[in-house]
Amino acid sequence: MTTNKKKMGYFVLTSLVIGNMIGSGIFMLPRQMAEVASPLAILLAWSLTGAGVLMIALVFGNLAVKKPELTIGAQSHAYALFANPKAKKMAGFIAVWSYWVANWAGNVSIITSFTGYLSVFFPVLNSKAVWFTVGSYSFQEGRVLTFLICSLLLWGVAFIISKGVSGAGKINLLATSAKVIGFFLFIIIAVFAFESARMGAWYHPVIDTSGVENGLLAQVNRASIVTLWAFIGIESAMMFAGRAKSGRVIQAATISGLVIAVLLYITISVLTLGLIPKNELLNSASPLADALNTVTGSGGSAVMALLALVCLFGSAIGWVMMSSEAPYQAAKNGLFLPFLKKVNKNGTPVRTLILTCFAAQLFIFSTLSGDIAFAYDFVVKVSTLAFLVQYFISPLYQLKLVLTGETYEKNKKMKRYFDFIIAALALIYAAWIIKSGTADLKVFLLSLCLFLAGFLLYPLMKLKKE
Repeated sequence: MTTNKKKMGYFVLTSLVIGNMIGSGIFMLPRQMAEVASPLAILLAWSLTGAGVLMIALVFGNLAVKKPELTIGAQSHAYALFANPKAKKMAGFIAVWSYWVANWAGNVSIITSFTGYLSVFFPVLNSKAVWFTVGSYSFQEGRVLTFLICSLLLWGVAFIISKGVSGAGKINLLATSAKVIGFFLFIIIAVFAFESARMGAWYHPVIDTSGVENGLLAQVNRASIVTLWAFIGIESAMMFAGRAKSGRVIQAATISGLVIAVLLYITISVLTLGLIPKNELLNSASPLADALNTVTGSGGSAVMALLALVCLFGSAIGWVMMSSEAPYQAAKNGLFLPFLKKVNKNGTPVRTLILTCFAAQLFIFSTLSGDIAFAYDFVVKVSTLAFLVQYFISPLYQLKLVLTGETYEKNKKMKRYFDFIIAALALIYAAWIIKSGTADLKVFLLSLCLFLAGFLLYPLMKLKKE
């Protein structure tokens, strides 16, 4: 039996929330935002996304306290949402599957960002020299090396996690602490070097890759998918509920992590726009390093790149760890494939860990066919839409609790009204993002296909449990 001393406390869980939210996004987000929106649209997208994710965070925190026995987040909520046994099992399975699939792509975004910042020290990673040709396809030096480094990082992280989840969590805590301190130093430097003229016009139309001119509303819609990626990971503390000390600790860690992440994200993304010209920003594989380079020279760029590497390494540990934890906890509770309950002598869910890394490895092949920026943008959009399944289920479950009165005392009507409004706003936000995501039909269809693939695996649930 796990003792309370061995369970995850407030600081470790908060570091997981911050570390998983402030992962690849904060390092690559400025380029993505500049690509799809003007400064005005960026601020509007941040405001709407921040408000929407706050509603989701409040839902997560509330459910962690009211339903502490539901230890695997939205997967548990999906199961509890229905009364029919078959419907419960199917809903729980699909929720686990969609979250797992989203993490496959999400892990790759962090790993490709790591290689992007590594190129600051090893420019050969950007080399377009052709190493060899297979048929009509040429393998460029930079892309091949990027693929190899991404693969090495992925399996190196898996090895660390295999030695124990608790130890990996402590490494993530150290990396997150270094990350927060480093970003505050970046903000201090950027404030004094900020030039609003570099941001360009406060509002201007943006031409997308297909040649279509996007106005303010279209820019906000496209930027909102990008900004939501910044908040993916808000569920991190809840996903480790089975290893947490209490529901109250999960609630506090979720809200604290969100507040710190929001302040850092908005400040850094806006300041970066005033440090580096837009045409340079759009072609950057390491935006923050290049931005700092304009202020302090190559020395500053190297410092930021080193910070990015430390932070992204910690984020990779946190995300791969969470990616393997979710299906493992679900399998333990009878919601997912029973053979995934296997753990090694260190208590690490080794089967889900290996399968997670194999799936991520498939996405890493995208680095062979395109540059880091392209690979990053692609996997971010795919995984963001897949994550939305989770952010839709939990508010729906809270609405059910409010309407049925379950877990609410009869004299607590104001609390029920408040929770109803929070859940309704969270659902509206999730629906809006899903609608915005359909703008890129190719990405939307791929996300949909990955989601539907879960139904093909569902018959495996009937296999005899170990």
